[in-house]
Amino acid sequence: MKVLMTGTEGYLGSIVAPAALRAGLEVMAVDTGYFRGGWLYHGTDRTAPTGFKDIRQMTPDDFAGVDAVVHLAELSNDPLGQLLPTITYEINHKGSVRLARLAREAGVRRFVYMSSCSVYGVASADHVDETSPVNPQTAYAECKVLVERDLRAMADDSFSPTFLRNATAFGASPRMRFDIVLNNLAGLAWTTGEIRMTSDGTPWRPLVHANDIARAILCTLEAPQEAIHNQTFNVGSTEQNYRVRDIAEVVAAAFPGCGLSFGDSGGDNRSYRVSFEKIAQELPGFRCEWDAARGAAQLAALFARIGLTREEFESRGYTRLKQLEYLLATGQIDHDFFWTDPFAAPAPQGQVAREGSLT
Repeated sequence: MKVLMTGTEGYLGSIVAPAALRAGLEVMAVDTGYFRGGWLYHGTDRTAPTGFKDIRQMTPDDFAGVDAVVHLAELSNDPLGQLLPTITYEINHKGSVRLARLAREAGVRRFVYMSSCSVYGVASADHVDETSPVNPQTAYAECKVLVERDLRAMADDSFSPTFLRNATAFGASPRMRFDIVLNNLAGLAWTTGEIRMTSDGTPWRPLVHANDIARAILCTLEAPQEAIHNQTFNVGSTEQNYRVRDIAEVVAAAFPGCGLSFGDSGGDNRSYRVSFEKIAQELPGFRCEWDAARGAAQLAALFARIGLTREEFESRGYTRLKQLEYLLATGQIDHDFFWTDPFAAPAPQGQVAREGSLT
């Protein structure tokens, strides 16, 4: 199978693409290259040859001979969407739908879209599932809902989109992210010896290890088409619904001597527990192999081996918003997030884009 995979230089892509290659798939890799500098450790035995291209600039020729698309390349996460909602909609919604239309017109039969359990937002049900109402609270989550809606309408006998609503990712990746909850707490525990929660940690979040997300993608590509046609799967395991305070306690336990404290109820009211029974029952071969404790232990061992410093932990390479603010402030990307002439005069330092313009 020939797979066009976007976002292969990112946190998940640097795990998913090598896993696909090891599984015997032919991978055509595409990435903008925004986060190439965030290489934390040598963590893979192979990478796919990568074409550095914005998904908004792809053409029908890019899909020649492709059997399936795995679309990982969108702007994440919630803080970025709050700062830059306009460009988030342009790339995450319009860019993703355009990509799917090009794939469909080129005769690509499968399109695997990386969605998110964040679409559930604030949920009153005990456990939400794929049939539950969505309640997105951020631009990032709303774009996921819009893409799912538009791609679902495109499905027919020759084009099968599948929507993988990932729980919050965690775990080691060569292109690490420290702006997601468990990874961030682990970095704080190692570099400061203390986790100070600003909230009381009562909201619920589902977690899933990056390796298990890769496994879900491969199972989707290997599944019979009728099993995944226009289907939505929550990706994770029901046992891995945690209160944020539980995540903090698990992480603190993996770093001996780490202090832990909690604050008052925070302003982020997103809370949801998710059922993952559908993927366990209907996607052949899928099951989660990682939980929060194993993931925290993995990170503790990694940080010790590479001697992670506080400077590295806090550097822009491992936080999406910091890196994009840097690229904007130095004029390396323009107001629309396209790469600029590297020899053009940079924008004044300290300026960031808001609503698509530098202010």
